[in-house]
Amino acid sequence: MNIFYLGTGAGIPAKLRNVTSIALKLLEERGTIWLFDAGEATQHQILHTSIKPRRIEKIFITHLHGDHLYGLPGLLASRSFQGGESEVTVYGPAGIKDYITISLSVSQTYLTYPLKIVEIEEGLIFEDDQFVVEAGLLSHGIPSYGYRVVEKDKPGTLLVEKLLEAGVQPGPVFGKIKNGETVTLEDGKVINPIDFVGPPQKGRIITILGDTRYCENAIRLAENADLLIHEATFSKGEGKLAYDYFHSTTHHAAEIASLAGCKQLCLTHISSRYDRNAALELLAEAQEVFTNTDIAEDFKEISIPSK
Repeated sequence: MNIFYLGTGAGIPAKLRNVTSIALKLLEERGTIWLFDAGEATQHQILHTSIKPRRIEKIFITHLHGDHLYGLPGLLASRSFQGGESEVTVYGPAGIKDYITISLSVSQTYLTYPLKIVEIEEGLIFEDDQFVVEAGLLSHGIPSYGYRVVEKDKPGTLLVEKLLEAGVQPGPVFGKIKNGETVTLEDGKVINPIDFVGPPQKGRIITILGDTRYCENAIRLAENADLLIHEATFSKGEGKLAYDYFHSTTHHAAEIASLAGCKQLCLTHISSRYDRNAALELLAEAQEVFTNTDIAEDFKEISIPSK
């Protein structure tokens, strides 16, 4: 499970930072990629990476400001020419369906794959046997959502050597034990899976927030997250400006991470007013409150290791 930053800027494209787009690479877990936001030129950013658009399975739009979705129609269209055949599901606030369908209709774009569009509300928006995704409203000028991605716990490791010592021979019975089934051997011996399977492997939690002021819902969505990705459009001394424009400062993001008990914080949505050196100052500000903080850059990748 890796996070790859395709765009980390705020408002408009800049030389150092394109507008927002984040890829959650689930190649080992399910062979796919989930995209969070698709600002202008997202597909151009992808050209400089190893990401294959045909592997994009889901796209989560946080809100309908242009710097978070102007790249979406082009990306969806190009995927048809890049070998994409599997279904793509786009999640987003009310209005996302009109935006996509009208854009594709007016441009007479035909997709070679099924496209599903889900207009979300707060609460559970996706669940399968691997992941749960929850959406929560944040505090912004228009409806803006944060997404909490929870990987379900995995079964513990099968203690093969212990099974062999107990006289259990390799075969289908191993699978039954790993799946938690109690097995009776031919000699009448009962094998309790509790004794032959290690503790469950805890799933990871990634929280990706859209544009927002400091708010309680951000804390709830980020609770115990392995990684919180939070906007930091302004420096710590610009709290009033951040509030007036419905954004956060470095200290706001760090306070959310601290109160939520996160393991790691990464700042993004950095205003173009901050050059490379100033961005390091933003990082230092956040670290005053929450030590394990990083700052995103375009094409930066973060690995979230298994627990």
